[in-house]
Amino acid sequence: MAAYVISELEVRDGTAIATYRTLAAKSIAQYGGRYLARGGAASVVEGGPPPKSIVVVEFPSMMRLREWYASAEYAEALEVRQTALERRLIFVEGVAPG
Repeated sequence: MAAYVISELEVRDGTAIATYRTLAAKSIAQYGGRYLARGGAASVVEGGPPPKSIVVVEFPSMMRLREWYASAEYAEALEVRQTALERRLIFVEGVAPG
């Protein structure tokens, strides 16, 4: 069953975010992930404060998602993330087909 990473973020450093995006995208692809949304226009329809930049990534499974997050490939991006952005990160399982 698919699993998703939902990230709500605010850019801290424009130069560092470019590096982070490159490293993260490469590692995501290596673990079978794909972007479904990446900072496009977002609006609140009900409740809460206005959204920051939203990123949604789909992985084939929660196991694969967690492997990616703990991977050496993503570790380099995580180091850059410290200065590149502030975020809230959520992992969620998808719904079984049928």
